Amino acid sequence: MATTLHLTLPRVTTSLGLLFMAGAMALLLSGPARRTMPAFPLPQTAIVPPATLLHRLPDEYSRAGRPVDAPRIAIAIRQPLEVMRYQVTAADYAHCVGAGACKRLDHPAPRGDLPVTGVSHVDATDYANWLSRETGAIWRLPTDLEWAHAAGSRFVDDARGLDGGETNPARRWLADYEREANRKAASDPAPRPIGSFGVNEHGIHDIAGNIWEWTQTCLRRVALDAAGRKLGETSNCGIYVVEGQHRAPMSFFIRNPKAGGCSVATPPDSLGFRLIREQDWRDRLRRLLPA
Repeated sequence: MATTLHLTLPRVTTSLGLLFMAGAMALLLSGPARRTMPAFPLPQTAIVPPATLLHRLPDEYSRAGRPVDAPRIAIAIRQPLEVMRYQVTAADYAHCVGAGACKRLDHPAPRGDLPVTGVSHVDATDYANWLSRETGAIWRLPTDLEWAHAAGSRFVDDARGLDGGETNPARRWLADYEREANRKAASDPAPRPIGSFGVNEHGIHDIAGNIWEWTQTCLRRVALDAAGRKLGETSNCGIYVVEGQHRAPMSFFIRNPKAGGCSVATPPDSLGFRLIREQDWRDRLRRLLPA
């Protein structure tokens, strides 16, 4: 009896495995067919493979009251990252405005192939939510870490190279001046059509060029003592990290003067965004199934 059971179990397991694989394939193939395809072109995306990233944290650090560079640490990214190849364009955003899901911009771009700019963090989030509803996938703003991972070799580390032990204010001032001068020399205030700034090794265009891009990472300030021990930290989610030719903190902006306080303003015409598509169970299943 025991021998018979031992011999038949592998066959049952194999049969169940085949049934599971067949069912999974059917679900995989039938899932997208049940979705209503939107009337606008779907975003082109690139897959950034997993890697260990040597990443400078986006936080603002101070040591003994003086600003210092944030630490650079190794972070393992274990899942593929699906990123829009191009920044969201004015034409893309116009579809959301036409659907009544996004606010009409004060100064829309004159051409549809220009990246949409002048968008607040709320505007970018509204567009991501609308695109998610229209496509049945989950789209969202990247974190600072995800943006840096997607940027690859084009990520700009604009650390000043000074630590808290630097007591000469002239050296700190010169370091800041040189950094800002390099930023201004490299800047081009007029956005260009998408694709004008080339493509990186992951197939992503205009990264660290053309415009700054929103992330979903809130600004964090960390205070250290003279020995480098953490004294405390604060997080401000009214200010987000933006990425591009350099990293910078940016207010999320509110157009309503009664509710906005210090955040009331029009977002700059050099600030836009691109999105991440979260991989769902179908994407994970595709990687498991044989090609």
